[in-house]
Amino acid sequence: MNLSHALAERILQSQPDAAARDAARTGIQDFLAVSWPVLQQQVPDSGLPALRQVYGDGSVRSQALLLGYAGHALDYDDFHADFRGHPSVAILPALFAWQQQQPATAEAFLDAYVIGVEVAGRLGLAASQQHYALGYHNTATLGTLAAAAALARLLQLNATDCATLIGIAATQASGLRAQFGSAVKPLHAGLAAERAVMAAQLTLAKFDGRHEGVLDAFLAASSNGEAQPQRLVENWGAPWRISTPGLEFKPFPTCAGTHSAAEAARLLRRAWLAEGHSLDSLLENIDDITVAFPPGGDIAAAVRVPANGIEARFSLEYVIAAMLMYDDLRLEDFAEGALNPAVMPLAAKVRRTPDASAPPDALNPARRFHLVTLTLKEGRQLQQRRTRQQSLADGVDVAAKLRQALRHEVPARQQQLLAISELQSTADLATLSQLLRA
Repeated sequence: MNLSHALAERILQSQPDAAARDAARTGIQDFLAVSWPVLQQQVPDSGLPALRQVYGDGSVRSQALLLGYAGHALDYDDFHADFRGHPSVAILPALFAWQQQQPATAEAFLDAYVIGVEVAGRLGLAASQQHYALGYHNTATLGTLAAAAALARLLQLNATDCATLIGIAATQASGLRAQFGSAVKPLHAGLAAERAVMAAQLTLAKFDGRHEGVLDAFLAASSNGEAQPQRLVENWGAPWRISTPGLEFKPFPTCAGTHSAAEAARLLRRAWLAEGHSLDSLLENIDDITVAFPPGGDIAAAVRVPANGIEARFSLEYVIAAMLMYDDLRLEDFAEGALNPAVMPLAAKVRRTPDASAPPDALNPARRFHLVTLTLKEGRQLQQRRTRQQSLADGVDVAAKLRQALRHEVPARQQQLLAISELQSTADLATLSQLLRA
């Protein structure tokens, strides 16, 4: 099987259904919710102004990079379990940047987004958990290919050009998890979008690139011998991965690998208060906090003692402490800059205790859990277990998340953005793409 051509045929010839398009609309609303406050400089972020100094030429490639960075800067954007990364902040910036120079219909745009997410999820499965475990950041690496696939669909290339485009993207795909906790992590999303745009431009210019064998080589080189390339094409769109397992929208501006731990801490806090006790009586009497999880379940949330708000997003210790104190993970406690000093003494009491009896997280991240135990000074223990599946079942109101993100806008602008974010027409797409100029 020529893998690149088999994938290209599916990218170009398949037709997403209405449910997939509706899921794409929700994904666009979430992207707007997480990128708008950064683009408008309504939250502390020194990365975007610095990037604008370097990528301020207004080109399609620069727009893609800046939009990608803005979408991932708060680490509040969507996640996909098959992909094990953040697909929309690689795919949508490439599509919106291209839209600004070569308008498409809303239907074509939505279909390209659906195809991009389909390829993202399939790449995650084909590359196996080894890709992430080896130190790659899937959003950066696999996201480059997913964004390229979305552009290939939008441009309606022929199969050979589509395969060439993906091959050019694959040879550029890079990004390391070692950058987590710095501004380079969100830059990864921007670079993925920018590389995809460049690959599309080179393909359209008829730049010579191999259209077979490159995708196979990429998977073989980055999966520690565990690649499953057939998963890229088998049972395509049945169901569409933007619908099932679907995009996961974040309730908190922190690493998704911290969320069930945060929710377990919140349940403990609320149970204590429901007994008629005060919050102070809980915080003052905590002697020790442990958090258990499957072996390897903290691979993304690897920061134990954060030095700033960005690093805190990847710290189970800081997240658990902040939730116990405030009943929420507040954006200001995870923004660029200094840590909240009130959180750190409690965070210092948190110890990680991986559960060796549980299957390793790499075997099935969907079964991840966090067990948070509070030991009080008098010896009483409070314990709460929360699974990833329980977290997902609660869902996120994306429209409410968007309204919260737009709270600093005047009412007329709020209503305009809320309306066009649903992308019900090509006119909506044209307006939104211009408002998102970075």
